[in-house]
Amino acid sequence: MFKKTTTQSAKRKKSALREWSDSIVFAVIAATLIRFLTFEAFAIPTPSMEQSLMVGDYLFVSKLHYGARTPKTPLQVPLTHQKIWGTNIPSYSSAIQLPTYRLPGFSHVKNGDVVVFNYPPHKDGEPDYPTDLKTDFIKRCIGIPGDVVTIKRGDVYVNNKPFPVPVQSQMSYFIRTTEVLDERFFRKFNIVNDFNSPEGPFINWQPLESYNDSTKTATLVGYKVYASKTIIDKFKEFDWVKGIEPLLEQPGQVQPGIYGSSAYNWNIDNFGPLTVPKKGMTVPINKYTIAVYGPVIERYEGNLKPEVTPAGIIINGQPISSYTFKQDYYFMMGDHRHNSEDSRIWGFVPEDHIIGKAVFVWMSIDPAPADIWHKIRWNHLFSLVN
Repeated sequence: MFKKTTTQSAKRKKSALREWSDSIVFAVIAATLIRFLTFEAFAIPTPSMEQSLMVGDYLFVSKLHYGARTPKTPLQVPLTHQKIWGTNIPSYSSAIQLPTYRLPGFSHVKNGDVVVFNYPPHKDGEPDYPTDLKTDFIKRCIGIPGDVVTIKRGDVYVNNKPFPVPVQSQMSYFIRTTEVLDERFFRKFNIVNDFNSPEGPFINWQPLESYNDSTKTATLVGYKVYASKTIIDKFKEFDWVKGIEPLLEQPGQVQPGIYGSSAYNWNIDNFGPLTVPKKGMTVPINKYTIAVYGPVIERYEGNLKPEVTPAGIIINGQPISSYTFKQDYYFMMGDHRHNSEDSRIWGFVPEDHIIGKAVFVWMSIDPAPADIWHKIRWNHLFSLVN
């Protein structure tokens, strides 16, 4: 009779180091998938969206709304963007560049959405990053593909209809008064100068003086402030305020650096009409269309050997007389209308640069608090982005 023997082939117990390593790998993979497919955290570094979104706001951006993009640059350290944390070492290799596709979403970019996207043109002082690694920007979508955007004396129109003004949007005003106002006064209305921000300084109020050459003296005449209409209406209630007027560029005066200004007398407050390119839309090629669509044809359409000059456009060695767009584009503006680098400056946002929709603020830290107790903006926490 034979005795049955059992050889235990039990798996060797994992070491503590191995267990920790497996847990970290799993956590990184899970976080990467969540970040890629669903939500990603972003911070607001500049005041271009104030007072809707403040410098120091931390928000979640939904990729579910418009659909996540497949990665163009797959060789990248997980959970990084351009650099490895705390260094100037690139976190990616552009040796492999893949075509980009967008997964199905449950919505499309709509007029009025607050959208995060990759800054389209090459940003001065930065490497020429691949599309999915360009600097992140956040603005409000004003015009969707096919819309006609016009700005008249600071008022925005889309398809000849007034665009709804965001409740907290800001612009610059001159407040006429001889009363001396200080930082403490303006802080009551969330008008704060930030001299310490790495992206700044951001000057939201400053005194204006009239200088007398004969007496060599300066006299206070008022203040220039960036504020929302709600705040300006409160200022009008003060009896020492002698007048308030918006500081606007005049129609017909070309402003250097404005998109399309090589052919049009446009400025930041008087712009357009300009049609936002739509996939399948065809435009003739002439001096005026080259000024506004030439950069699009050259940078974002994937054309072979594009050559754009003020006189014409050549693609793959052949001059063209008309052009049909290959993808959709959007016109974006900051809610801080007089302190925003947006589509009025650098043009359209291509569809393949769209990252997602801003949905809510989960943390808000004041970079220039009056005291330590006001470091966190409690009334801004867990607020929806509208």
